[in-house]
Amino acid sequence: MVKLYGFFFLTTYLSAVSTVLSITVTDIQGNSWQSPLVGQTVHNVTGLVTAKASNGFYIAGTKTPDIRLSNGLMIFSSTAAVLNSVVVGDFVSLSGRVVEFRSATSPNNLFVTEIDTPTNITVLSANNTVIPIILGKDRSPPTQLFSALDVGPDGFLSVPNNASRIEAVNATLQPEMYGMDFWESLEGQLVTIPKPIATAFQNRFGEFWVYGDWKITGKNSRGGISITFGPDGIPDGNPETVIIGTPLDKTKNPLTAVGMGFSDITGVVVYQFGFFYVLPLTAPKVISTPDPTVPPASFKSKPNNECVITFGDYNVENMAPTSSHLPTVAGHISNLLFTPDIMFVQEIQDNSGPTDDGTVSANVTLSTLVNAIALASNVTYQFASIDPVDGQDGGQPGGNIRTAFLYRPEKLKLVSGAPAGGSLDPTLVVGRFLKPKLSFNPGRIDPLNPAWNSTRKPLVAQWQTKSGKDLFTINLHLSSKGGSSSTQGDARPPVNLPVDVRTSQVSSVASFVKSLLSKDPTASVIVAGDFNEFIQTRSVYKPLTAMLTDIDEVADIPEVERYSYVFDQNSQQLDHVLVSNAIKRRKVEFEHIHVNNWSPTLSARVSDHDPSVGRIRIC
Repeated sequence: MVKLYGFFFLTTYLSAVSTVLSITVTDIQGNSWQSPLVGQTVHNVTGLVTAKASNGFYIAGTKTPDIRLSNGLMIFSSTAAVLNSVVVGDFVSLSGRVVEFRSATSPNNLFVTEIDTPTNITVLSANNTVIPIILGKDRSPPTQLFSALDVGPDGFLSVPNNASRIEAVNATLQPEMYGMDFWESLEGQLVTIPKPIATAFQNRFGEFWVYGDWKITGKNSRGGISITFGPDGIPDGNPETVIIGTPLDKTKNPLTAVGMGFSDITGVVVYQFGFFYVLPLTAPKVISTPDPTVPPASFKSKPNNECVITFGDYNVENMAPTSSHLPTVAGHISNLLFTPDIMFVQEIQDNSGPTDDGTVSANVTLSTLVNAIALASNVTYQFASIDPVDGQDGGQPGGNIRTAFLYRPEKLKLVSGAPAGGSLDPTLVVGRFLKPKLSFNPGRIDPLNPAWNSTRKPLVAQWQTKSGKDLFTINLHLSSKGGSSSTQGDARPPVNLPVDVRTSQVSSVASFVKSLLSKDPTASVIVAGDFNEFIQTRSVYKPLTAMLTDIDEVADIPEVERYSYVFDQNSQQLDHVLVSNAIKRRKVEFEHIHVNNWSPTLSARVSDHDPSVGRIRIC
């Protein structure tokens, strides 16, 4: 009898390991990232059907005072019998297996808690009222930090990346402190976003980012949200935003733009494709659109004042001689930047554009741009550039993109006495103390350094006014962020590729600047271009910022207005201008001209970067 009792107890215990009776939704979700019941079969799970999708439906169970515990849950099934057995407003009971799903092809995604293979679905009552959580009223997201695992002085931008993983740690959620924890604590729940505002254009799937009527940080004058530093000096990545996915009723989301306002959005919080989403029950309506007017620069060149130099910076996005956007860019330089004395341009393609035929010269591309500017402004630029080795500088295959200078010869000329450098000729600082010169002018900086493999080599030039005042300019286009992970992925801090390469590239340029300033501490130096990195990633910029200063800071541009690019949830700055102390000490003016990222539609944008314009004094 004792043996039989023991056998009965053992088999009951083992059965309980994989089968759990009368479990609540909050029991399944738990207070951490993964369900404490994963792998177990549960019975008599009750909840109110809040939404239906093509691959299942969502239920809301009984709430608890513990905000870490989501009372929403997806019931995964694509079978017609299951989907047709319930409608929104049904209060149901069901059984099924608790799973944590992550696609094998997306290893950096977070797990999604679900019940799959549901059985014993019973409708206990119908036509119940479904009440969503009102974000900004019932719950509000934190506004600075993504995750407790983003350890380092630069927060989610800290190096090294991928030092830990959320799912491996599986920590208890802290939804009042961290944005990812907040959205995870709402997984599967029906929410309403009141007064949503778009922070970017729609992506190719028609999805778009918003914030709602709750506390936010980093709001710029357009209505977007900019990456800034928080009050503790740690970068603020704006985790209070969320992406709006494909409507569950198959209606179509509207086209969006930064600052566009919409009707309230009600939908289900889910995780997919590397981010937390709200899947709306139906597409929202556009209720407000920002003014499409883009103000031009507030200052112009002073032709008769040799001490005052205006400059512009513009990534013109894969410009070839036949590019349809070339005349528009010429118009921007003419009518919004007012033909600065010198232009830093990036992504100038060779004369055959993306045709991979061995062409490396870009003289036709640059001449075509110069002629278009002359037609629009009656200002005729000259240009300076160095052809790359075919296929060695990255970018669109066949395009051989490079950086180039456009300059007004009536204001500036290249200092004579040094030949133009070749593709692989390293430019050195020569000359005597307080009279530095370049061994090649224009030239390339450190082109044989492996840090510059498969990317654009820095272009340096020395300029002189008619009265002999010198200016040194360095035009950069560092390695792109291609292959980086999402800000809301498993890896923490997020993978920022190739941050080690960009760090080496900045160090390479910094060594050159150091040699220049050692020769002449009073030299006027501008380093500008597409850095492909946020200034908040301080570890990358440290070698340069030890000697030079961000011109946004010198010109006292409000931190939220420092952006030249819009991607995912953020207005962000990839294009930067750094200046030497000689320039910093004199009057500096600087403006971002948001002609592309204030476009009313994505299709109206001619580059993914905004240009900028500055006015400095070199004497």
